[in-house]
Amino acid sequence: MKRIGVIGGGQLAWMMGGAASKLGLELVVQTPSAKDPAVALRNGNGFHKSKPEQYLIDEPQQKLFAITETPVKEPVNFVQARIDDAVATVQLAKNSDVITFENEFVDLEALSTLAERGVCFRPKLEALAPLLDKYHQRCYLRDIGLPVPSFTAFDVTNTTNGAVFNFNFPVVLKARRHGYDGQGTYIIKNGNEFKSVINQLENGRFKASNTEFLLEEFVPFKYELAVIAARSIDGEVVIYPVVETQQEQQVCRRAIVPADISAEVTAKINDVAKTLLNSLDAVGVFGIELFLTVDDNVLINEVAPRTHNSGHFSIDACQTSQFEQHLRAVCGLPLGSTALISPGAVMVNLLGYENSLSDYFEKREILSRIENAHLHWYGKTESRPGRKLGHVTILLDNPSRDGAMLAARTVEAIWYPNQN
Repeated sequence: MKRIGVIGGGQLAWMMGGAASKLGLELVVQTPSAKDPAVALRNGNGFHKSKPEQYLIDEPQQKLFAITETPVKEPVNFVQARIDDAVATVQLAKNSDVITFENEFVDLEALSTLAERGVCFRPKLEALAPLLDKYHQRCYLRDIGLPVPSFTAFDVTNTTNGAVFNFNFPVVLKARRHGYDGQGTYIIKNGNEFKSVINQLENGRFKASNTEFLLEEFVPFKYELAVIAARSIDGEVVIYPVVETQQEQQVCRRAIVPADISAEVTAKINDVAKTLLNSLDAVGVFGIELFLTVDDNVLINEVAPRTHNSGHFSIDACQTSQFEQHLRAVCGLPLGSTALISPGAVMVNLLGYENSLSDYFEKREILSRIENAHLHWYGKTESRPGRKLGHVTILLDNPSRDGAMLAARTVEAIWYPNQN
């Protein structure tokens, strides 16, 4: 197995490209724009070098069967189409031995038609199915016995359905599909705020597809945590050190590894990861976001069936990065060690703070000179507030939380204007 199709062409697929090069694999991506990181920055870094397949189409799904019978043309390096365009995914499949996912914003029903025709998806579509809708995901986690916050479904087009819930304010309202980095998520403190948010939603602030929400209790957490886990085609599960993630405006700002938690809490989280991946019969890397409550209980926040921002530290701080691990899993290769190569690390996201076309070259030069720092720049052509433009990982000689925060502030003082 040499050619891996990836649905999605953002920074996760780009970082997967570096791992592919190391393993002697080639990636082919399906993504809307030639400016997306996995295409614009590929430079032979694990990506097949040939002309792109221009496949900007809106063809009926009945053409899927006909297209799968057409001969394979000269291999392409990317299929230019929306990631939820299953007809374009046919072209991806013809140029790939196996297909995996950079994100979960796919048309599962349409992809199922391809799976029935023999297209190999890893993780398999049945493992994605219970996770793509946040409400369905929460129900699945509860039903397999994993700990989750109290929740209910809420539809803004029918406010009497789900408007009564058995938990107090504050509450959290999340779009069931297509929400990420805080988009489509509201933390609501009281009844007046709740009415205001519902009024905005009823007045069309969101597209019709985002009228259905997950409504849940707000968890007063001690830490937000995350864990990256991988499962092989043979059922082996490997788990990375647990990470403390710190969010600002509902976007991950920094991640500290290892998290300052007890061995007992670590064991609980590892059990959660193993139970989940085995229940799904998953193949590949999954990211699991969690809350640690003040009394050391663990609750699952969300599950991402893919590589995850909280695992970026692994590129520089672990023997096997999450991206290499994912490719190893989907290709049927032996899984690698998840051990840290330094006592600790801190990863800082470089978030956009302005609307700009700048490449921030001078700031990147300064960041790259920080001792034990590793800069990863995603090459995006446009900055806007909250957009992930890159990240810096600093390897630490001392895994203390205070030391990690000091290192993070060093990065942030350089990156953000007027940062104290």
